[in-house]
Amino acid sequence: MTVKQIYTGCLAQGAYFIESNGEAAVIDPLREVSDYIELAKESNAKIKYIFETHFHADFISGHLTLAKETGASIIFGPEAKPGYNCVIAKDNQVFKIGSISISVIHTPGHTMESSCYLLKDENKKDYCLFTGDTLFLGDVGRPDLAQQSLNLSKYFLAGILYDSINNRIKPLSDDVLIYPAHGAGSSCGKNMMKQTVDTLGNQKIVNYALNGSLDRDGFIDELTNDLGKPPMYFPSNVKLNQDGYSDFNNVLEKNLKPISVEDFKALSINKDFVVLDVRNQDVFRLGFIPGSIFIGLNGKFAPWVGSILKNIHTKILVVCESGKETETITRLSRVGFDNVLGYLDGGFDSWKKSNEEIDYINSVSAYDLKEIINSDIDLLDVRRENERENGFLQNSLNIPLNIFESKIKILDKSRKYYIHCAGGYRSMIACSILKRMGFNSLFDIKGGFAQIRKSELEIV
Repeated sequence: MTVKQIYTGCLAQGAYFIESNGEAAVIDPLREVSDYIELAKESNAKIKYIFETHFHADFISGHLTLAKETGASIIFGPEAKPGYNCVIAKDNQVFKIGSISISVIHTPGHTMESSCYLLKDENKKDYCLFTGDTLFLGDVGRPDLAQQSLNLSKYFLAGILYDSINNRIKPLSDDVLIYPAHGAGSSCGKNMMKQTVDTLGNQKIVNYALNGSLDRDGFIDELTNDLGKPPMYFPSNVKLNQDGYSDFNNVLEKNLKPISVEDFKALSINKDFVVLDVRNQDVFRLGFIPGSIFIGLNGKFAPWVGSILKNIHTKILVVCESGKETETITRLSRVGFDNVLGYLDGGFDSWKKSNEEIDYINSVSAYDLKEIINSDIDLLDVRRENERENGFLQNSLNIPLNIFESKIKILDKSRKYYIHCAGGYRSMIACSILKRMGFNSLFDIKGGFAQIRKSELEIV
């Protein structure tokens, strides 16, 4: 028996490949499915089942493409209503894979169709539980991401989730391994652990949802308090996962097109298009196409694209390093952004060589900031509120990046803004958004709060 976790850091997402005696199953695959097919070949196994824990909101799953390419059956739990042929399993239904089995445990709450999958080994012993977004390590799934058409309140779903966890998961043996769909950094929960696998026994100690510290009402309050709005692209991803989508290879073929500087310039003038620059933030600030939005491949790229651009139908023009074109389009497609018109042929160097207009972002070190901190400047912190609990610069204004555009109206274009996040990635995104909106007196604090801590600046 083989159980392999395929973890994608950008999405903080775990997919799973399971094999036994020449038969295999995949749980919650990503949209590009070649890795799972290759694993099956290496194992000399045939993929028999594709299990989906629920209709995902934060990424496009690869279940439809994988089923088409392998002939495997797609399995959803009870109450799922997809727009394509698949198996809607019954609660406790068992599926055989070689000499092992997977049982369906219906655990509604995160969504109504959410289900966990219990793997029993060759000796019929409970071995591991694939919990999807029902149970994370240290946390549980948000109760406000169910299909909008169901019109269910987050309080109602939180109560159902409490019942699911306590009645269906907690009674399992302490030595059962927990394999969740997400880890720290995902927007599908609030406070997930960095680890990606743990025993149920340890979760019964450290996870508030399992350790008995909260009754049902307390759990509902804890889960729904300070939840914040989910990213705006989530409902679109749910709909694609529920109704269907284009195969990744078709998207790649359509989007992977070089565009000359002349044509790129003509297209970029159209305000309906977004020039997305995915280079490193330190390279971006030294020169970029005016009006570009920066979201670098070196960070949580796909989730930030979804949060900043919001509409998956946005028409995108890509600026990237040479050789990064396929990676960029792949990672955009994972969150449903399939309308890439193409990429700048020759990258930003070709733009410079053509003597086209270039914009810049000023920067300042934390040590240099100390010399001007008391002058007429404005400090802007784009970290999350809970990050500021461990320290912040006095008189700094906090506008978290995930709600940044909705708060820009409170800023003044005549002021100087010195902007920071934790390390420099999110602050550069914020700078690019402000530049695009006509703010010109901007200074990125290099290295973010990590460097501020090392300086002599006073931290509150």
